[in-house]
Amino acid sequence: MKMFYCYSKCSTCKKAKKWLDEHDVQYDSQDLVEVPPARADLLQWLNNSSQPLRYFFNTSGQHYRQQNLKEKLPTMTNEEAADLLSQDGKLIKRPLMVDGDHLTCGFKEAVYEENWLDQD
Repeated sequence: MKMFYCYSKCSTCKKAKKWLDEHDVQYDSQDLVEVPPARADLLQWLNNSSQPLRYFFNTSGQHYRQQNLKEKLPTMTNEEAADLLSQDGKLIKRPLMVDGDHLTCGFKEAVYEENWLDQD
């Protein structure tokens, strides 16, 4: 089952949720600020992704800036990133949509169409 990690106060998450519902995409939902994804899951996604670490981080967020992660990210390991992201859901670029090892961060309609519509 697809898992939609979102933050209830995020307008981008609301747009993504509306899009998913309008396109009858089945998913479970979890608030990534209240209950961030588990470290083991994050580490697996980071290790199996062809995306750079920066893709997973909310680079425009206050928590990202407060921790000076722009400077730290280039030398950060996947393990260190998984630790940070699992402890602070506001660091995760949202929404995060996951199905097994397949995932997308953020919401762009074209990306959702390509990745989350069932291709029968």
